Amino acid sequence: MRVLLAVVVVLFLCLIAVIAERALKAIRRGRRRRVVNDRLVAAATRAEAEERQRLAAADASSALTSLMPTIHDVGPRHVDLAAP
Repeated sequence: MRVLLAVVVVLFLCLIAVIAERALKAIRRGRRRRVVNDRLVAAATRAEAEERQRLAAADASSALTSLMPTIHDVGPRHVDLAAP
């Protein structure tokens, strides 16, 4: 009877150890996912800011071009290479 009780206690302790290991693993996984999510949000925010900046620069460029004619509106110049 004592041997059976000792086996049950050992099995119970092993079960507790397995449950604790899984709980710690789940906590670590959750923490890792939180960190990755934070980094992803930061990267997305940075990309959106860069996109807004790029669009603002494109708008400013097109606004400037609408006020000033481009270089291509004037025909090409030709240089006469004939010796005088």
